[in-house]
Amino acid sequence: MDDPQHRAKRPVSTLAGSYGHPLHPILVTVPIGAWVGSLVFDIASHLVEDPASAAQGSLWLIALGVAGALAAAAAGFLDLLAIPPGTRAFRTALVHMSVNLAVTFAYVAAFGWRMGDDTVSPAQIALSAVSLAGLAAAGFLGGKLAYRYGVRVADENTQAEGFAVDDRPRRDVMDTKQS
Repeated sequence: MDDPQHRAKRPVSTLAGSYGHPLHPILVTVPIGAWVGSLVFDIASHLVEDPASAAQGSLWLIALGVAGALAAAAAGFLDLLAIPPGTRAFRTALVHMSVNLAVTFAYVAAFGWRMGDDTVSPAQIALSAVSLAGLAAAGFLGGKLAYRYGVRVADENTQAEGFAVDDRPRRDVMDTKQS
C-alpha cells in the first residue's frame, strides 16, 4: 500500500480531511457559489431599480468567494503534497492550482476595482465572466484529478464495501409489508 498511487489517496494531514473524506471538494463550493452569484448580481444591477444594492451584493459575494478560495487552496495544497512529483497527476494538479490562483487574483483585483462604486461596468462583468470560465477549466482539471487519477479517492477495496450485498432484512421494507 506504499506505492505512489495509493499514497495520493491518503491525507498528508488531518487538516486535509480524513481518508475518503477530503475537505478540498466541499470547500470549493463556497467560491464557486459566491462567484456565480456575484455575476448574477452584476447582471441584475443592470435590470433592477436599485443597481447600487445589487452592485454591493456582488462586491461582498466576490469577497466571500476570495475567502473561501483561500480556505480551499490550503486544503488543496495539502492534497497536492500527497501526489508524487514527476507524474501526470502532479502536473495536472500544478496546472489546476495555477489556474485557480490566477482566478482568485482576478477576483481580488475585481474587488479592488469595484470598491466604492455603486455601479458595475460592462468591463467588470466581462472580467467576472472570463474569471468564471477559468474557474470552470480549473474545475475540469480537479475532476480529472479525482475521477481519472483517483487523487484523495478511497481505493477500490474500500469502495467495494459500499457494494456488498447485505442479507439482513431492511426495516423500511418490513414496515411496508406489515401495512
